[in-house]
Amino acid sequence: MIGIVAVSHSARLGEAALELALQMVHDGGVRVQVAAGAGVDAEGAPILGTDAVAVAAAIDELAAECEGVLVLMDLGSAVLSAELALELRSSAVPVRLAPAPFVEGLLAAVVSAAAGGTLDQAAAEATAALGVKTGALGAGEDQIADAPAVPQADGDVQVRRVRVRNPLGVHARPAALIARAAAGTDVRLRRLPDGPDAAAASLTRLLVLGARQGDELELTARGDDATEALDRLVALFDDGFGEGTEQAPPETAVAPPSGVSGAAEASAVDAPSSREPARAVPPGTVLRGRGVSSGRVAAPVVHLAPPLPEPDPTTVVPEADRDSEVSAIEWAAVAVADQLRSRTAQATGETRAILDASRLLASDPELVSEATALVRSKGRSAARAVWETAVVHEKALAALGGRMAERIADIRDVRDRIIAEILQVDMPGVPERDEPFVLVATDLAPADTALLAGGGCIALVTAQGGPTSHTAIIARSLGLPAVVGLADAEAIPTGATVLVDGDRGTVEVEPAPSRVGEARASATVVEFDGAGALSDGQRVPLLANVGGAADATNAASAQAEGIGLFRTEFCFLDRTDAPSVDEQIAAYRGVLAAFPGRKVVVRTLDAGSDKPLPFANADREDNPALGVRGLRIARRRPQLLDDQLRALARAAAEEEAVVEVMAPMVATVDEAAEFADRCRAAGLERVGIMIETPSAALLAAELFEVVDFVSLGTNDLAQYTMAADRLLSELGDLNDPWQPAVLRLIAAVGEAGRAVGKPVGVCGEAGGDPALAPVLVGLGVTSLSMAPRSLGRVAAKLSELSSVECARAAAAAVDAPSADAARAAAAAALVDG
Repeated sequence: MIGIVAVSHSARLGEAALELALQMVHDGGVRVQVAAGAGVDAEGAPILGTDAVAVAAAIDELAAECEGVLVLMDLGSAVLSAELALELRSSAVPVRLAPAPFVEGLLAAVVSAAAGGTLDQAAAEATAALGVKTGALGAGEDQIADAPAVPQADGDVQVRRVRVRNPLGVHARPAALIARAAAGTDVRLRRLPDGPDAAAASLTRLLVLGARQGDELELTARGDDATEALDRLVALFDDGFGEGTEQAPPETAVAPPSGVSGAAEASAVDAPSSREPARAVPPGTVLRGRGVSSGRVAAPVVHLAPPLPEPDPTTVVPEADRDSEVSAIEWAAVAVADQLRSRTAQATGETRAILDASRLLASDPELVSEATALVRSKGRSAARAVWETAVVHEKALAALGGRMAERIADIRDVRDRIIAEILQVDMPGVPERDEPFVLVATDLAPADTALLAGGGCIALVTAQGGPTSHTAIIARSLGLPAVVGLADAEAIPTGATVLVDGDRGTVEVEPAPSRVGEARASATVVEFDGAGALSDGQRVPLLANVGGAADATNAASAQAEGIGLFRTEFCFLDRTDAPSVDEQIAAYRGVLAAFPGRKVVVRTLDAGSDKPLPFANADREDNPALGVRGLRIARRRPQLLDDQLRALARAAAEEEAVVEVMAPMVATVDEAAEFADRCRAAGLERVGIMIETPSAALLAAELFEVVDFVSLGTNDLAQYTMAADRLLSELGDLNDPWQPAVLRLIAAVGEAGRAVGKPVGVCGEAGGDPALAPVLVGLGVTSLSMAPRSLGRVAAKLSELSSVECARAAAAAVDAPSADAARAAAAAALVDG
C-alpha cells in the first residue's frame, strides 16, 4: 500500500478535496494525510499558508505502514514546504513529489492507490489528471500522453461489449468504480467504433474516453481472472453504476441561439431570465399545484427578489489580470462557506443538515477548480466562470432526474452567493416584513428557506419543486403550509391576498372575505393536552407522523400520545448503498428514545415511485407507482428488509418505547403473512400492514387473521382507488380522501377491525383534517396520526362530538355522490344533530 499527503494553503480546501476523492472509494483502503494551512489565529480563524514540519510529520506517520508516499501540492510555497519536508522527515520510505493539479491529482491518486497501484503508477495517474480537464475544455489535447495500444484479440483474450446506460456517462464516480472492479487485472476499454482506449485501472484514462450515455464500449481482458473481472464490469454498466438508466431529458437537446457556445449554451437555454413575462392571474382564480406541507392560511403575496443577472459572456480578461480573478473566486467561495457555516450553527434538525450540504457545495474544490480553469484557459471573468461552471453542474443534475434534479436550486443558490461576493453586491433573499405574507417564488434555495423561521412568512408557493425538494422539507419542519409546482405562481400580483391550502394543493387568488376569515381561524394554534377523546369519553389516541429524531422530539413536545407513522426512509435516501445495521440502530434509537413507554409504529422502507433508491430499485419502470415499491422491494432485495427488521429489533431492545412494525404497499394476504413471519423471527411481536391498495381494503377481514393491526395510508389509497397519480397536480381533485369511493373502502376496513376487536389507524394526511377526523372515527378508525401542529385542532373538534354524532356524519359522507357533496353532507349531519 502507498500513502498520500495532500499539501494545501487552506485547511478547508484540503479537507474538501479529500472528501471528494474519498467518495470515489466508499470502502476505504487508502491512507491519506492532509497537511494544510498554517494553524489558526488568536480568534480561532484559519491562517492560509503551509508548514514544512506538518508535511514532514504527515509523511512519517504514513511511513510506518506504507511502502511509499506520494505528495500532492496546490501552488507556490506548498511546493517549497514539500521539498523542505523531505529534509526534515525522520523516515526513509520512498517519497515522490507529483507535479499534478491538486484536486484532480488527489482524486486520481486516491483511486489508483485504492486499486493497489504502486507509487510510480499513482504518480503517473495524478500527473495525467490535468489532461482530462484540458481535453474537456477543448484545449491542450496534445498534453494527454498516448495510451498503449489495445492488445489484439487472440486465444487468451476475452472480449465483451457494453453500452453506457447512466445519464452522465463515465464521469469520475463510474470511472472510480470501474478502476476498483478491475484492480489487479489486465482489462482495457475502447469506445466504439474507433474511439480511444484505456486501461480499466486508470481513472484518468477512463475519463479521457469521453464515454457518454448510449455509447458502446468494447472490454478486453486476459489472464486467469479475466472472466470474473469482465462479469463485474458488465454488471456495473448494466446497473448504470447505481445512478439509474433514465434517458436524459429532451430539453437538453434544445439548440442554443447562434453565437453562444460552450457552457454558455446551457445558460442561454435554461436561464430563468429568458422566460416570457407571465400574464397576471385575475381575482377569483383557483390555481392547483402540489401540496407538500399541510395547513390553510390567507395573506398578501410578496415575491422573492429575482436572481442576479447573468454575467456578460463576451468579457475576456487579459492574461495579466487572470491571477486576481482566480483569487477572487477562491476567496469568495471561502467567504460564502463561512456565511453558510454561521447559518448552519443557528439552525436545527433537517434545516441544519440541508444548510450544511449547501456549505459543502460552496467549498466544493471541483466547482472552484473548474471555474478557475475557465478563467485561465479562456479568460472568463470570475463571475462568468462561476456561472458557467454552475450551469454544467445544473444540467448534470437535471439529467439524473427525480430527487437529484430538485437539487438544482441548491446549485443556483451557491452560484449566486459566490457571484454576489465576487461583485461585492447584495444577495437577493427573503424580504423582511412585519406583517404576515405569503412568499411566492420560482423556487427557494435552502439558505433562503431556512431564514423563514420566526419571520412574517406564513406560507410558501413556488413554481418549481416537488415533494422531496428542500422547500418542501423545510416548510414541513417549520409548520408552514406550502404548495409547489404551481405553473402560474409568478403571475400572481404582488400584494394580492391569496388563500393557500397545503392539504389540497390549491392557491385561491383574492378569495371572498368569509373564506379568508375561515382560513385565519384554522391557522390559530390550538394546544393539545395529550389525550384525544370524544365528548362521551370514547378514547381516540392522537399520534404523530415523524421522519427522524428531530421530528420525534418535536412531536413529544407537542404532547403526541405516540408515533403512528415513523418513516424510516430518511436513513436510506441520498445514498448509493444501503446503511449498515449499526447505522440503522443508531438512527432508530434516536426516535424511540423520545417516547419511552409509549407506542411507536415503524413503517419499513417505502422506497420506489417518488423515492427511488439506486441500491433497491434502480431499474427504470414505465409506471413506478404500480411497480416494485414498498414491501415489494423485498422480492429483489430480501436482505434489505431482513437487515432493517434486525436493526429495529435491536433498537427496540435498547429503548423503552412500545415498538410496532408495519409494511407498506401490501396487496395480498400471503404478502402480509410472510411479512409477519419475518418480523416475529427477528424478535418483533406486534406486526401490522398499511392499507394503501383497494385489494388490501377489500381483504381486510382476512388480513386481520395474520396481523395485529392495520393503518390506512389515505394518500396512496386515494391514488390507487381513483387511478390518479398523486404527483400530478392537475388530478388533485381526484386525490381527495373525501371521495366517496375512498370513504367506502375505509368503512370496510373499519367494519373488519370492529368484528375482531383489532386497531385501525389512519396515518395519511386525512388524519390531521379536523373536518374529516369525526367521519373517520365514525367509520371505525380507532386512532389518528398527523403532523404535530394538527393535534390540538383535531382534539378540539373531536371533544365536541359523541360517537353517535361521528357515526351519523360518516354515514352521510359515505352515501354522498362526490367529494364536495361528502364534505357538505358530513357538516350538515353534525349541525342537524
